Amino acid sequence: MVLGGKRILLIISGGIAAYKSLDLIRRLRERGASVRPVMTSGAQQFVTPLAVGALAADHVFTDLFSRQDEQDVGHIRLARECDVVVVAPATADLMAKMANGLADDLASTVLLATDRPVLLAPAMNPHMWSNAATRRNVATLNSDGIHFIGPMSGEMAESREAGMGRMAEPLDIVAAAERLLDTSPKPLAGRKAIVTSGPTHEPIDPVRYIANRSSGRQGHAIASALARLGAEVTLVSGPVTIADPAGVKTIHVERAEDMRDAVLTALPADIAVMVAAVADWRVASASDQKIKKNPGESIPTLALTENPDILKTIGHHTLRPKLVIGFAAETQDIDSNAKNKLERKGADMIVANDVSPATGIMGGVRNRVRIVTHDGIDQWPDMAKEDVATKLAELIAERLRRG
Repeated sequence: MVLGGKRILLIISGGIAAYKSLDLIRRLRERGASVRPVMTSGAQQFVTPLAVGALAADHVFTDLFSRQDEQDVGHIRLARECDVVVVAPATADLMAKMANGLADDLASTVLLATDRPVLLAPAMNPHMWSNAATRRNVATLNSDGIHFIGPMSGEMAESREAGMGRMAEPLDIVAAAERLLDTSPKPLAGRKAIVTSGPTHEPIDPVRYIANRSSGRQGHAIASALARLGAEVTLVSGPVTIADPAGVKTIHVERAEDMRDAVLTALPADIAVMVAAVADWRVASASDQKIKKNPGESIPTLALTENPDILKTIGHHTLRPKLVIGFAAETQDIDSNAKNKLERKGADMIVANDVSPATGIMGGVRNRVRIVTHDGIDQWPDMAKEDVATKLAELIAERLRRG
């Protein structure tokens, strides 16, 4: 794990989002990192040093003028004895201090003294985030080499307040810290990738739709794995209940036609991995009103029409990516169906699997795939979908390297 053995200095500043820092500590530690917390006086109004210290299993530093902590110039030691400094939440006040070189408490002093990478997770009211002063400070910090994750858009703690200003979720912050500390080779640096994921929902009427059991786990995992190898990834996701992968541009769509349009807009690219379980058909004329079931009336007939074939469109496009990979979810004749799909769709590779109900693959967390190319078939063992994604990303990098 990237964070295994790493030392994280976590600065918690004063905002309601400070409660998320407790989960962040847990997420960092379960990945093998040690967490040393620094809390501002404002942070202590929202969460207690006792709770933070218990989760971090370390002393909580709060006071710049602590006789005990400063006997050996503690703020300098804190600033240097870490691999990365994470500020979550990062308030407008603390960012203003950083941008202007102020150091009037322990947190701001440590940030001024550190020579380690600094990752900020801003959290504030949308009006504070959009304020001209905050925008100037963010621009200054960006030019100073400070890293950011978020903020996100959504509901605020204040009643009837919404907009840009929510702190990034703990797992997103963890992923951003991993990217900062990841020194592994990036064979896909400079490459652009498009990944589709999840199902599509094809409306029948305002409350019903045609769909399938795809969870999006495999597609999202592949997007993450490609990003870890340095690719600039655009993920086009159908309706799923899992979080967007960190470090990836995610576009949310509902229908197959929307997914096709988003994929075409993302061209040109070097890599296309079409993982989504796109509905083959849609209702030719969806009803504007809910179709009612009335006693004595015959069952309504749904006229279907074919959805766009996104993989085939990309495989034969004038801006065709160098490497086009499709997925084949089959319940019978897996190899022959996958070979046929490879030829018809203009793909370089088909990742085929058996999604019969007994396998638990569709909607599950594990997968058993066959890699079908013009050179033959390679069957991979049963493994977690994240491991399938990692292995596939490495195979993509190798194929591109060989040209």
